[in-house]
Amino acid sequence: MNDIQLKTPQEQALMREAGQLLSQVFAMLDEFVAPGVTTMEIDRQVEDFIVNTLKARPASKGQYDYPYSLNTSINEVVCHGMPSDSGILNDGDIVNLDITLEKNGFIADSSKMYLVGEVSHTARKLVDTTYEAMWRGIELVRPGSTLGDIGHAIQAHAEGNGYSVVREYCGHGIGREMHEAPQVLHYGRRGTGPVLCEGMTFTIEPMINQGARKTKVKKDGWTVVTRDKKLSAQWEHTVLVTADGYEVLTLRAEENKGTN
Repeated sequence: MNDIQLKTPQEQALMREAGQLLSQVFAMLDEFVAPGVTTMEIDRQVEDFIVNTLKARPASKGQYDYPYSLNTSINEVVCHGMPSDSGILNDGDIVNLDITLEKNGFIADSSKMYLVGEVSHTARKLVDTTYEAMWRGIELVRPGSTLGDIGHAIQAHAEGNGYSVVREYCGHGIGREMHEAPQVLHYGRRGTGPVLCEGMTFTIEPMINQGARKTKVKKDGWTVVTRDKKLSAQWEHTVLVTADGYEVLTLRAEENKGTN
């Protein structure tokens, strides 16, 4: 616990501001993502909106030498998909857009699944179940809970619906740095891991596969795909542990949850 940075009320307010700005990016994308759009066009749109409209910084760009403002992960891509001019969204695709934003020294991190055109029932079910799994984890956030409680809830919901949980990648603490302690696993046992306390901020971002959980990294060194080429879905929010529950700092307007 010594390396986990608890945020002061003033720091929490700055993270809340970054989170609210980031939610506006997704609201803008709701009207932009469509069949025929390329992932590079999405990248340019996101960077322009963050920099020129929101007067903030796309925190992913330059992090670990990553050259773009977001990750665009289509269909069997689990995470870290790179925008490209050849990455054209087609009718029936599912795509995860994972975006970070820094404002006044603090970073917010969130991702959303988009259904492109007419999507199959099986793809939609995977996307919906992954969203539900994320919220199963979020709803356990409160002082005295453990990270193992969160991971167990996500794993139980995903596997109970016939899916598998990716284990190589996880959520993370966040604040002045994009990746802080602790690691937030999306599987685990109840009552294990660090105990949550007021002022902790971290992401919950389960990656759920339609088939087996095994993944591999493509030759670009970034793009992670399912080994069996079946679909993968992911949702992500930045969460604050409050005195008696949680606050989702990156909550979007269409979501009717957010605090507890």
